Amino acid sequence: MSGGHFDYDQYRLGYISDSIKEVILNNNIQPEYWYGEWNGQVYNDKTIEEFKKAIAFLQIALCYAQRVDWLLSGDDGEDNFITRLEDELNKLKQADEYGYVGKILESKI
Repeated sequence: MSGGHFDYDQYRLGYISDSIKEVILNNNIQPEYWYGEWNGQVYNDKTIEEFKKAIAFLQIALCYAQRVDWLLSGDDGEDNFITRLEDELNKLKQADEYGYVGKILESKI
């Protein structure tokens, strides 16, 4: 099994990202089983956009943590660390449903 330097804690970033995505999907949706006055989560559009950015940052952080984990664990070498990192970041950009991953990666750091 690959990795393990961080005790697989990097996957927590993915869980947080998924949890935020659920909040976005369920924003202002009253459950069918709800009775009485609705006082659920209702976030405005600006807040939802910030949630989308948070998802992008978390996904990027997960990608970096995973690649570093494999390097530190000896599963990857320095020779392919950058190549694999770039490949995975490109895949992440292409799969980005909110469009923030590419914007973040293309910003000057």
